[in-house]
Amino acid sequence: MSRVVIKLGGRVAAVAAAEALALREQGHDVVVVHGAGPQITAEMERRGIVPAFVEGRRVTTREVLEVVRGSLAEVNRDVCAAIGPLALSLFGDAIGLQATQVEALGLVGHPTASAPAAIEEALAAGRIPVVAPLAVGPGSVGALNVNADEAAAALAVGLGAERIVFVSDVPGVLMEGAVIEHIAVDDADRMLGDGTFEGGIVPKLEAAVLAARGGVRAAIGATEVVA
Repeated sequence: MSRVVIKLGGRVAAVAAAEALALREQGHDVVVVHGAGPQITAEMERRGIVPAFVEGRRVTTREVLEVVRGSLAEVNRDVCAAIGPLALSLFGDAIGLQATQVEALGLVGHPTASAPAAIEEALAAGRIPVVAPLAVGPGSVGALNVNADEAAAALAVGLGAERIVFVSDVPGVLMEGAVIEHIAVDDADRMLGDGTFEGGIVPKLEAAVLAARGGVRAAIGATEVVA
C-alpha cells in the first residue's frame, strides 16, 4: 500500500480532509500534517505579544511556544473532526519527531527525516494520523517549534511516502501570474536563491525540494516538483 503525506495550511482544513478521505478510500495510507499560521498570529495579537525576528524569521520564546501549541491544538481538533473517526490526533514532540535547534531563533528547529512508531502503528490500524508540527530538540532543550512544511517533508522521507501534496489557498507555483506544471529541483533551488520567489510559497517550495531529493514525488497544488 503506497503512502501519501498531505500538508495543509490552517485555512484549508475541510478541503484537505476531503482529499485525505478520498485517498484513503483509494487504498493509500495517508498522513496529514497541518500548520496554524493565521491562528498563531491572531492569538499573539490578542495577547499583545510583539513578535521578534532574526533575518526575517520569527523567534520562538517559551511564551510564543505556548501560543503555538494552543493554536496547533485548535487546528488539530478541527481537522480531526472534519476527517471523522479514522483520524488520530498526534503531536510531533509527543511521538518523537526529532529536530536540530536553530539557536538564533530560540525554540525553533529543523526536523529530521524519521518514521515515528506512533504513526506506523496508526497506519497499520487503518487510521489517518493528523500531526501537529512540534518536535523534540537535542538534550534537555525540550519541544521545538518547526515549520509545518518542513515537518511534512521530513515525515514523507522518513516514512518512505510515494507522494507529498501541499494543500493551501494558492493553486500552485506561479511564474508571471500563471501556475507552472513542473519545476526541476535544481531550477527551484536556483530561483529560491536568487529571490525569484517570495512570501508563503518559499517554505513550501524548499520543503518540496527536500522531499523530492529524498525520493518522494512532491506537488504544490497543481505544480509537480521533479527531482
